Amino acid sequence: MSTSDDDLRPTAGARYLLERVDVDADGRRARYRGRVLTPDATYAYGGELTAGEEPALAPTGEPAPADLADTLIMLARLTARGVDRRLADGMPPWPERVLRWRGPGRGTKTD
Repeated sequence: MSTSDDDLRPTAGARYLLERVDVDADGRRARYRGRVLTPDATYAYGGELTAGEEPALAPTGEPAPADLADTLIMLARLTARGVDRRLADGMPPWPERVLRWRGPGRGTKTD
């Protein structure tokens, strides 16, 4: 289930969202949709995450400013890094949704 941008739009800072699209059979790779939401804009991303590898996310429209995109990629990297541990613990390897907020001055562009 996809969440509407209006429901997630912050009044300050930026909100980062990764939503799982599907997972491969062995649980080592998943496709995600990503979004960076600011008070004025939404930047959409898509791509594949593989356990233990750098995420392959790319903008599907206008790219986010570098600092915002870097934070989304860091979130994807941490998600992929945790796959082996979640598998070892008997948990689903890829979360359905990862949502984080960063206030002004913490991983967000300040004008």
